[in-house]
Amino acid sequence: MDLRKLKTLIDLVSESSISELEITEADGKVRIVKAGAQPVAYAQPAPVVAAAPATVVAAAPAAPAAPAEPPAETGHVVKSPMVGTFYRASSPGAKAFAEVGDQVKEGQAICIIEAMKIMNEIEADKAGTITKILVENGQAVEFGQPLFVIE
Repeated sequence: MDLRKLKTLIDLVSESSISELEITEADGKVRIVKAGAQPVAYAQPAPVVAAAPATVVAAAPAAPAAPAEPPAETGHVVKSPMVGTFYRASSPGAKAFAEVGDQVKEGQAICIIEAMKIMNEIEADKAGTITKILVENGQAVEFGQPLFVIE
């Protein structure tokens, strides 16, 4: 794919409401993902065949560096066992499963993570007092992301 075509695709993505575009052609595969207001293009060259010359596809500048990791939390950190949406209560307007300062027992439900339209109760894996809630209600969470600190 030539650079003019790649530039045109990046401009189209940045000016439209789509956030991601992937195109596969004989000479390679291009994936453009909009990061905030700045689109980023990832290009994957076509597999090299011994008899055919390799095609080099240029990529746009890399995405900005991720923010620095926050300092490690003291106490026991309860981490997300899956990717999904974090909820502190079983329904909107209901009392939260756990608040800062609450005593929790091992196995007690402390939040819900919705994944693929299934509500999964997340239980405390250690007894103690909740000292921090690290995620906002309704926020998307990743696998292994810290959710609570229990001391």
